[in-house]
Amino acid sequence: MSNKSAADVSVQGPIDHSIELGHGNSPAAWTSVAIMLVGTIVGCIAFLIGESATLLFWIGGVGIIAVGLIAGGVMKAAGYGVGGSKLKNNGH
Repeated sequence: MSNKSAADVSVQGPIDHSIELGHGNSPAAWTSVAIMLVGTIVGCIAFLIGESATLLFWIGGVGIIAVGLIAGGVMKAAGYGVGGSKLKNNGH
């Protein structure tokens, strides 16, 4: 049983669903996820191969995942993230 009383529980107001959150739907996010997915696949294949593929697992799998994180950050900084300058409609 919980130790919280009725006075300890806060009540939230209604949630405004009219605000568009974006949820990371941007070229930077998609590129980052695609690269990390390739790294995960390489890591899984190396894991299945066994002990002889330890180097492939760390350099191929984990290394590619790190590259995906970096690529997403670079693209976001370049304006391809959610609300980025390269994605805004400038009227043309």
